[in-house]
Amino acid sequence: MHSSRIVRRMLVVAAFFAISGVSALDAQVAINSRAQEITLTGRVQAQFNTTSVDAEPDAEFLMRRVRLTAEIDINDFISGKIQPDVGEGSINLKDAYIRMNFSPAFRATIGQFKRPFDIFELTSSTQILVIERAGGVRGVDACSGPGGTCSFSRLTEKLGYSDRDIGVMVDGRLSDGQIRYSLAVTNGEGANKDDINGTKSYTGRVEFLPADDVRISGNVGAHDYFNAATGDETALAFGGDVEYGNFNEGLHLQAGVVTGDNWRVLDAITNEPSSFMAAQGIITYKHPIEGNDRIAAIEPVARLSWADPDTGVDADHGMVLTPGFVVHFAGRNKMAVNVDVWMPNTGNSEMSLKVQSYLHF
Repeated sequence: MHSSRIVRRMLVVAAFFAISGVSALDAQVAINSRAQEITLTGRVQAQFNTTSVDAEPDAEFLMRRVRLTAEIDINDFISGKIQPDVGEGSINLKDAYIRMNFSPAFRATIGQFKRPFDIFELTSSTQILVIERAGGVRGVDACSGPGGTCSFSRLTEKLGYSDRDIGVMVDGRLSDGQIRYSLAVTNGEGANKDDINGTKSYTGRVEFLPADDVRISGNVGAHDYFNAATGDETALAFGGDVEYGNFNEGLHLQAGVVTGDNWRVLDAITNEPSSFMAAQGIITYKHPIEGNDRIAAIEPVARLSWADPDTGVDADHGMVLTPGFVVHFAGRNKMAVNVDVWMPNTGNSEMSLKVQSYLHF
């Protein structure tokens, strides 16, 4: 479908709610029909960014994300979700799946969804603590194979261990919700792509919640890829992460480490993948503002991400440092400012100022 037609339809829906007197501050809008309940939510994220890379334009505006989401409940057993995105001048399908809710301990999801790997990827784009998960600086191509600024989420995304894919996932909650698990079987090609071979990728995650606002998790991923010399192969990755705090107020920490096979960089003699390693921590403190009818909270942010795309090479690793702050208005509506600083082991450092607005309803 042509992009202009999709945009016009989304505008018609938005105008309908505006005329109906629905406030953008409401968390969601429910439409009831004879056979189902549909909850519509949406997000619009506009970004201004700069770069210190000489070959790039100094500054740009872009529509980072423009999404209208339909969450569908057919009954207590069948539900689903559809989420298109028309941000950054292209049309992409994000989530699109049917879910069968057998019990809290066992659900089955079929379609396109996020693979259960990497806490930073699994955090919604309406709540991620920094503006860009990968901390990219426009014009920087630092990672061996995946490209872009080298960081934790850049590696897990581009190596196909995290982010969206097409397949089947089962998940559930055990021990009164203290233990949560997810297991997925997917094509391994990523979102909106056909499979190119007969093998599949596998992803698993287990979360342990020992106390309020404390989460300890482990991830494992087996990603299938095609090796021109040996045929279909499987790369492995392992990771762990911790989270302390919540998105409402106070101290909030997300930290993770991951290591595994970088199948995009193969040894010229053995055709074996190189090894990668990355670690990242994000810390914030959300301070509520009492008695202000416009600003709900302010939140300083700091992120440090270290990544090495090939542990057998000495000079290719680096760090991303991100200081910033967020001004919260109501719900997930906010304004954020980040400075992403790329500091390679060798070569020049580069930086990017990012300012992003978040509309969420």
